[in-house]
Amino acid sequence: MPPSPLMAHQAALEIDAAATGWILTSTALVLLMTLPGLALFYGGMVRRKNLLATIAQSTAALSIVTVLWFVAGYSLSFGQGPAALNSLVGGLDAAFLRGVGIDTAHSLSPGLPEFLWIAYQLTFAIITPALIAGAFAERMKFSASLLFFGLWHLIVYAPICHQVWGGGYLGGMGVLDFAGGAVVHVNAGVAGLVCALVLGPRHGFGRDNMAPHNLSLTAIGTGLLFVGWLGFNAGSAWAADGIAAVAALNTILAAATAALGWMVVEWFDHKKPTLLGLLSGIVGGLVGVTPAAGLVDPMGAFLIGAISGPACYFGAVWLKRALKYDDSLDAFGVHGMGGIVGALLTGVFASAAINPAADGASILNQALGLVAVIAWSAVGTFAVLMICRFTTGLKVTREQEIEGLDVTQHGEGLH
Repeated sequence: MPPSPLMAHQAALEIDAAATGWILTSTALVLLMTLPGLALFYGGMVRRKNLLATIAQSTAALSIVTVLWFVAGYSLSFGQGPAALNSLVGGLDAAFLRGVGIDTAHSLSPGLPEFLWIAYQLTFAIITPALIAGAFAERMKFSASLLFFGLWHLIVYAPICHQVWGGGYLGGMGVLDFAGGAVVHVNAGVAGLVCALVLGPRHGFGRDNMAPHNLSLTAIGTGLLFVGWLGFNAGSAWAADGIAAVAALNTILAAATAALGWMVVEWFDHKKPTLLGLLSGIVGGLVGVTPAAGLVDPMGAFLIGAISGPACYFGAVWLKRALKYDDSLDAFGVHGMGGIVGALLTGVFASAAINPAADGASILNQALGLVAVIAWSAVGTFAVLMICRFTTGLKVTREQEIEGLDVTQHGEGLH
């Protein structure tokens, strides 16, 4: 029987064994970032009564997005839809992975089996809504979070992914996003800010002690995120080559530089450097370098890290303090602010000597791309929240919040 005709987004597989081995490894590394990495990072920062509920949100995001990616998310992100809509979102040609076989590849990476491409891109789709949970931690109903993750994946993540990476108009106009500064971090950070504003603050916000209950867990989570980020950034070269190598080095360098930058600013502001500040600075640097990792040289990564650390401190501490919104775990302050800074600086430091894709890099294109991503994310997130509000409801009761979500949402607790 002759093979089925290839779909518009597909190419015949010409397997690159080295690249396939590296992306298999990167897929495992990026999956590690959500569970247990992000789960522990966030879990240590909430109050003890909400630890299990916070870990449950990361676990639920992984489960829901994986199923929806198989059903429609992959096709909407990387498939090809009707010409009139294809600049905004893919079609349903590959829904339920119809037409995908062991001998097909995505046209963006013909050296990788399409099944592997699907798995690798899935790990990005998983962590993005899980990041948003840091903004509404300790107060959203679990049922609402389930509905939110599912709708947000289809309405917000998949279209933005397609617009930037899947053949849509933002990629076509030259917006550079090597590993997800806009698609993942700005997208999640803006969504988190919208969630924080719509839900309102936690009971006792600004008055009660809401300090992290276990920074040891947060430190372990940071380490897992850091290691996993090498798959996130270096894996986005889609090959085991020099671009992957410079992306790996740039990732480590920017994270370390940003940690020092956050620490210095915090030391002046609060008179003492904190472990939480160092950990937050590392993550801020990782976020900042993500859109640029395989497009800049190490000096560019160093400067991005040096700027991202203080910028994320501004977003997570000064901006939140000035505007008095309750972004529980600084989803916008770190991911939104770091992603915006990194995306803009990609237009400044991108070098064609490192990656030919950087030729023609423009800070104006980067800024226009950010405006488009921020607008889609903000409007789409608000719409999803309104659907949740009028179906499941959004926020737990005051009594449930005081008792803690571990017990009231899951019937579990640490004894």
